[in-house]
Amino acid sequence: MGINNFFQLLVPKDKKFIPLFEDSADNLVKGAQLLNKFFIVKDKAEKEIIINQIKEQEKIGDDLTHKIYDELNKTFITPFDREDINKLNGSLDDVLDYIDMVAQSFRIHPPKTEPEAFLHLSELILQAAREIKVAISELHHVKNPKKIMDSCIRINEIENQADDVYDNALADLFENEKDAIELIKVKEMLAALEEGTDKAEDVSDVIKSILVKIA
Repeated sequence: MGINNFFQLLVPKDKKFIPLFEDSADNLVKGAQLLNKFFIVKDKAEKEIIINQIKEQEKIGDDLTHKIYDELNKTFITPFDREDINKLNGSLDDVLDYIDMVAQSFRIHPPKTEPEAFLHLSELILQAAREIKVAISELHHVKNPKKIMDSCIRINEIENQADDVYDNALADLFENEKDAIELIKVKEMLAALEEGTDKAEDVSDVIKSILVKIA
């Protein structure tokens, strides 16, 4: 028996949790796409529209999070460890929360300028969200554990890239920005964007834990 068939026997068929997690991952990608678009567009009115759209995705994400928690409370047999379902649910919600945090912070105290690192970090968040979607879609009977692990490894690489972008942007900021208030605004925005990739890596860690336990 091949390893893929072996994994398929180990994981119970699931018609509740994994579809909900797929919906959550889809919603996360939409939120990440909006954040990336936010840093591409320059028009203030268009940015305001995108901020509202991100908030809507965050609300949808909250609804899905609560739905998964409700299912967990009333389901006896789950496709994998209950604790991991709980962790995966929370970690997916955390990524979208940070996306919304960046958008809302920009509305409350927008910086005068947008360093290239804002766009670069938003692109990395989007890449990580897409890898999360791939990994979660493959959890159906774990058809391709290698593909899941490849996505998790890629997410870790993305987080490392984000660290480099953040460190370089921070060094440039402290060297060149003379306005203390502007420095604080940009620094907080950079930190929130970088933290978004950290939260994506948390999702990856939970998925890897699931694979280890069912193996």
